[in-house]
Amino acid sequence: MHVISNTALKLFYQKYPDAESSLRGWNKAVKSAKWQNILEVRETFNSADSVGELTVFNIQGNKYRLITFIDYQSQKVFIRNVLTHAEYDTNKWKNDPWFK
Repeated sequence: MHVISNTALKLFYQKYPDAESSLRGWNKAVKSAKWQNILEVRETFNSADSVGELTVFNIQGNKYRLITFIDYQSQKVFIRNVLTHAEYDTNKWKNDPWFK
């Protein structure tokens, strides 16, 4: 899979340094994956959730949430948002135009 854009991850762990190791681990695992559907995503990340058209990953347990759009056909993972659990709980991320 090709991750677009790693910049969002870097910006997040610059603000929350304790997330760096977990986000780097997620990124490494995703780059080596060749997922075709959410079931295959869950083989790698069992806590991944499909929410509308987006896929949400728990990062560092449940402390952070990584919201993505996965285009299985093109093998691309688009990072839509990286949030603290509290930010995620506000549901403002559901205003993303990719959320359907």
